[in-house]
Amino acid sequence: MTDKAVILARGLGTRMRKDSDSAHLSKSQSSAADAGVKAMIPTGRPFLDYVLTALADAGYRRACLVIGPEHDSIRDYYGQKGACRRLGVEFAVQVEPRGTADAVAAAETFAAGDHFLMINSDNYYPPEALSALRELPGSGLAVFDRETLLAGSNIPPERINKFAVIQFDAERNLLRILEKPQPEQISALTGPICISMNCWRFGPEIFQACRSISPSPRGEMEITDAVQYAIDSLGVKFRSMSFQVPVLDLSSRDDIAEVAKRLADVKVSF
Repeated sequence: MTDKAVILARGLGTRMRKDSDSAHLSKSQSSAADAGVKAMIPTGRPFLDYVLTALADAGYRRACLVIGPEHDSIRDYYGQKGACRRLGVEFAVQVEPRGTADAVAAAETFAAGDHFLMINSDNYYPPEALSALRELPGSGLAVFDRETLLAGSNIPPERINKFAVIQFDAERNLLRILEKPQPEQISALTGPICISMNCWRFGPEIFQACRSISPSPRGEMEITDAVQYAIDSLGVKFRSMSFQVPVLDLSSRDDIAEVAKRLADVKVSF
């Protein structure tokens, strides 16, 4: 069992910065969207407040926010005395936005050889999924039923269709991740289609994997490549845990109003 969580909050927010004629935002929401810091988008409270609350509800007690050197707003808000009561919040700095594997590598000192949860700062995951990964022995990932996401999340189908899908072995261990799957790849899968929403439980081997991979074609160090390296070269098994629950996604301005509506009844306490 682990009580540590790493939250990737370094992203540039490229999609969030784009204007949208259909998004009706408040002045504070528009200002935060212009800055591209999705974790601080006001959705009743800053979105990251809800993410941290879900972690605390799931039993985690230590969280590390991976931020950029320019993210003073995150550091000032969560670093102030008394801001966090149920979670101890620490910070790790990813100096340059070199991809998700590079962001995870920035948290190696925080992990200190222990297993830890890794999640995005722009997704709200159900506490039940986070809790299950906390109690999982070894490494693993939460995967989410594609039909449930289509029916119950705020994510439009055209975006879900581009999400990575998972191939397993007979024991539900991860074989490979299919990024941006083609229709023929999806049709070849048997059983319910499982989506990765970047919700992982990692052991210390992941840091060796992060150091061993090369940049992807888009020039970034990808956590999915590090996971595949850990499977193929280090013999790490990633146990998949399936959930038929929605995940909220805060990627663009058009997401803000619906996410705020769905979080309206969530009591913030972290």
